[in-house]
Amino acid sequence: MAEEGAQRPSRSPLAAIDCGTNTIKLLIGTLPDVAVRESRMVRLGQGVDKTGRLADEALARTFAAIDEYAVLIAAHGVPASRVRFCATSATRDSANASVFAESVHARLGVWPEVLPGAEEAALSFDGAVRNLASPPAAPVLVVDIGGGSTELILGSSSPSAAHSMDIGSVRLHERHLHSDPPTAAEVAACVADIDAHLDACPVSPADAATVVGVAGTVTTVAAGVLDLPAYDREAIDQQVLAVDDVHALVSRLVAMTVEERLALPWMHPGRADVIDAGALILSRVLARASVPALVVSESDILDGIAWSLVS
Repeated sequence: MAEEGAQRPSRSPLAAIDCGTNTIKLLIGTLPDVAVRESRMVRLGQGVDKTGRLADEALARTFAAIDEYAVLIAAHGVPASRVRFCATSATRDSANASVFAESVHARLGVWPEVLPGAEEAALSFDGAVRNLASPPAAPVLVVDIGGGSTELILGSSSPSAAHSMDIGSVRLHERHLHSDPPTAAEVAACVADIDAHLDACPVSPADAATVVGVAGTVTTVAAGVLDLPAYDREAIDQQVLAVDDVHALVSRLVAMTVEERLALPWMHPGRADVIDAGALILSRVLARASVPALVVSESDILDGIAWSLVS
């Protein structure tokens, strides 16, 4: 984590793109100033756990979002040399991964990168904690729950241990939670899957003095705990939530139908069907932590990617 006073502003505009299993995000700015922050729910990982392929309709949604981002990047005068596009491992490992890579290059002039684990951990950690107003008690555990995977990253000024688990909101929802709302047996199977991955994870939540949660599952749960009239990034960022309140909100969400979740004023419609699995991951991680509260950061790996371009 860079000290605030040591942050070096970028001299020219840059663009960072984080393409995950569920969401593709864009940041444009001359850091620390951010001109554009966009997010699109594209569900790129739709069915990939079962088929081993990126679905045609998922690719179409993702390419449509990238086309929008290309217009914004051009409008802000960002050259290709100042664009970094980081993507989920599914874009490398899927049978039709080359279609994705070539289409990204054609649209943006850059090739998508699948980050090595150590670099992904460092960027996630940096993005999550760099802009916290108060220095968190160390060691800090950053919990990044995505659509296809969940990262646990433990460290002080930088990561000392990190691990990526193949559990995420989309992956686990498709694997276990087939009913609407999920049955008790489905929820139990999902929790057992999460606990098995946590049992095997070399990073223990119990070692953390502070837990910082990032990405859409966590920020959506935070909006619910705060009972916001609408999703509000500024109201959510750096909130400190009682762990008991988080558990209670997770139980509520899991018991709801998708239609009931869609009626929540702070729920993004693209997240309503899979928030159950993601929220259960968060709840099970916090159950193993010895902290009374969760710190929520709206800054995440996207911000870390952007700062990696500052020279």
